[in-house]
Amino acid sequence: MKDLRPEMKKLPRALRFARRPLVVALSLVLLVFVASFFVDEPLRRSIERRMNDRLEGYDVLLPKLRVRVFSLSIALDGLTVRQKAHPEPPVLRIERLTTSVHWRALLSGRLVADVLLERPRVDLDLVQLRQEVKDGVPVNERGWQEALQEVTPLKIDLFRVEDGTVTYVDADPAHPIRMTSLRILANDIRNVQSKPQVYPSPIHAEATLFGSGRGVLDGHADFLAEPYPGFHALFRLDAVPLDALSLPVLAHTAFVLKGGILAARGGLETSPAVRNMRLSDLSLSGMRLDYVQAKALPAEPLAVAERPPVKRSAKGKSSLSSDPEWTIRLDKALISASEIGFVNHAKDPAYRVYVSRLEGSVSDLGNRASGARARFDVRGRFLASGETRLTGSFREGAASPDFDLNLRIEGTDMTRMNDLLRAYGKFDVVAGSFSFYSELKARDGNLEGYVKPLFKGMKVYDRRQDRDKTLFRQLYEMLVGGVAGLLKNRERKEVATVATVAGRIDEPHTSGWQIALRLIGNAFFRSILPGFDRELGRPVAKGKARPAPVK
Repeated sequence: MKDLRPEMKKLPRALRFARRPLVVALSLVLLVFVASFFVDEPLRRSIERRMNDRLEGYDVLLPKLRVRVFSLSIALDGLTVRQKAHPEPPVLRIERLTTSVHWRALLSGRLVADVLLERPRVDLDLVQLRQEVKDGVPVNERGWQEALQEVTPLKIDLFRVEDGTVTYVDADPAHPIRMTSLRILANDIRNVQSKPQVYPSPIHAEATLFGSGRGVLDGHADFLAEPYPGFHALFRLDAVPLDALSLPVLAHTAFVLKGGILAARGGLETSPAVRNMRLSDLSLSGMRLDYVQAKALPAEPLAVAERPPVKRSAKGKSSLSSDPEWTIRLDKALISASEIGFVNHAKDPAYRVYVSRLEGSVSDLGNRASGARARFDVRGRFLASGETRLTGSFREGAASPDFDLNLRIEGTDMTRMNDLLRAYGKFDVVAGSFSFYSELKARDGNLEGYVKPLFKGMKVYDRRQDRDKTLFRQLYEMLVGGVAGLLKNRERKEVATVATVAGRIDEPHTSGWQIALRLIGNAFFRSILPGFDRELGRPVAKGKARPAPVK
């Protein structure tokens, strides 16, 4: 039997030699690990300084940085960005920003970075937004991309956002616009083979909108496009509550919105060369939208303002934008269970006219000439009483207004019109039914059609209702009722006037639908009083009426 003792004596020496490389490796790892604690602070200061150098008009604060040796990553905690002119609230706060080696790309032989933003929060208010406009430096020239690139020495290939929040506060802090649960995933960012309007990098985004709505976007991007990235994607919006947009968005317009739910599907393409949006489906339900005309203010002399000098960014580029204009198309829109009105505070008394229980559709609508005719068909109840239908079509972008319009209102309870009658005729009614018919057509600058208001069973004066009015007011309303009686159809007991509308429309820069709505409005208010003009109560002459000028 062979003696194994010599081999056994040799084994400890072999183990001793084998342990030496392992000890050296562990010592080096331990040394690097300990040294990383001394690297954190100098690296934090360096990254904070370089990011501040990149950004224009903003300051960066980086309170904590930690190097993770074993995962080859860097974690930045509490990164905060403030606008210099208005530092509160911070425009960006990131709970944690982690940059590391993108391991999946490393398996393919690419040494690139994976950047993760955890719980970022973007806050912007009206004051800060106005400062942006005042500065005149485009967002793409602020240095945001360059500042992010300073976080890692590697090129960013995978970019992720988890649980983000975006908030905009307008004039009223109690009604912010808020997007929550924001999630973004973009990869293959360093694909440099792309050509103009070719988008090689997949991107996915989703978020909760205004508390209960949902938005999803899927598409591709070109993150290397100059001067800013471009992307082409499909999007979907579901159950978006429009109430959240009323004060922040419409507060600076003449529109007032209450309630409403929005859903939409479509495609979006934006890049330095093109900006397109196509809505394949859009639906609005349960909203109340008013256009409000305020009281007229005394005219003030116009001051001639000097044009502000053109500002240039740190890169020397002009701040004047040369971006392409948006091309927007709407294939089909549906509206249901809604109400649209017009409120006029410029008259005494003020009044509101509206169409309730609105149902209908609009199709083939766009902001650029395409050759297609936009068509609409809506139904409702005028003043919650008269059956109403508006149908027609128009060609947007035509050389001259080109439209067809048919409006019918039948059986409106006239007592619901008293504010309107007091504003234009200085009287009210206690009974009666109102109907209105109009057809208008415009082609090659020529307008033709008619308007016809019809009153039935109208009773202007009632001693019981009007006993508290002044004697002069009672006599005036008796006169109105008497003259209306002279124009009645004796068999039907109706009052009707018909006005033919014909003439030229020589305003090529005014859209057809704007002209049509103005003509309908003018015809309605000027012919609404049976046999009287709107101020003096004199009979209206039948015949041709030139279209009112459109301003």
